[in-house]
Amino acid sequence: MNYAGRFNSFIFKGQNVYDAIEAYKQMDGITHLEFNYPEHIEGYDLEELKAAIAPLKVNGFAVRWRKDFLDGNFTNQNEELRQRAIQMTKDACDICRDLGGSVITLWFENDGFDYPFQIDYELDWNKLVTAIQEVCDYAPDMKISIEYKPFEERNFAMVDSTGMVMYLMSEVNRDNIGCTLDYCHMLMKHDNPAYGLALAASKGKLYGLHMNDGYGWQDSGLIFGSLSFAQSAEFIYYLERYNYDGVVFFDTFPIREDAKKECQANIDAFELIKSKVEKQGIEKINEIVSRHDGIGAQGLILDMLR
Repeated sequence: MNYAGRFNSFIFKGQNVYDAIEAYKQMDGITHLEFNYPEHIEGYDLEELKAAIAPLKVNGFAVRWRKDFLDGNFTNQNEELRQRAIQMTKDACDICRDLGGSVITLWFENDGFDYPFQIDYELDWNKLVTAIQEVCDYAPDMKISIEYKPFEERNFAMVDSTGMVMYLMSEVNRDNIGCTLDYCHMLMKHDNPAYGLALAASKGKLYGLHMNDGYGWQDSGLIFGSLSFAQSAEFIYYLERYNYDGVVFFDTFPIREDAKKECQANIDAFELIKSKVEKQGIEKINEIVSRHDGIGAQGLILDMLR
C-alpha cells in the first residue's frame, strides 16, 4: 500500500516543508507526498524541492483558496476572483506535473451558503460545473479529484455528500474527473464510508483517500481506526475488493501529539486492520456479505477482533 502524511502536522508545530519531508523519509511505510497549493510550494525552489523529495514520490496537490475567497471559490460572484481561483487550479496542475504528481484535489471550502435566500442555487451550481470542466480540459493528463465535506467552512457546502459528488461528476462529464473520499467527512455527513467508496470505485472514479477517524459531529481528524474499527475494516475490504492502487493519505490533526509518532500510528493501524481483513480473505467476506445477514456480519467482526 502507498502512504502519505499531512504536511501541516509538522508546519503547524513550527517546522518547514523540508523538515516534514525528512521526517517522512524516516517513517516506516511512507511512499508519497501530498502538498497543499500554494501554501506548501510558494517561496520554495522547485529544483531544490525535487532533490529533497527523492526517493519519495509526489502523488498530488490539494488546492487551497484562502484570504480573498471567503465568498466563494468557483462560485464567487466577483468574476475576477472566480477567474483567479480557476487560474490557481491550472497553475497547481502545471507545478504538480513538474514535480511528478498526477492528482489535483479540489475541496470547495467556500462554495456554499449560510443563510436562506443567500445564493442562487442553479446559477452557482452551473458556475461550479463550468469551472471544473475548464480545469479538466486544461489538464486532461491530470486526475481532477473532488473532495466533499458537508459543512465547515460554510454551514452548507455546495458539494456535501458522496451522492452529490457522483452527480457533479456526471454533470462535469470529463474522463479525468473523479473523487477523493475523506473518512471523517463521510462520518460528519452520516454517510457509511464503505458505501460511498464502493459506488465511486465501481465506476473507476476513486482517485484519492483521506483517512482519519472521528465522532461524526465535527472534522475530528483522529488516528485512523481509533474509534470505528468495524467501519474501518469494511472500508479496507472494499479497497481490496476493487483493487485500489492509489495513495492512502492520512489527514489527521496531531495538535497535542508528536507529529511523527502520530503519522506512524496511522500507518500501523491501517496495516493491522488490513491484515485482519486479509486473514479472513476477500472470498469469505464476499460470501458473508452476499447473505444480507446481520448476525453473520457481526460474527465476522468478532473473528477479526480475536
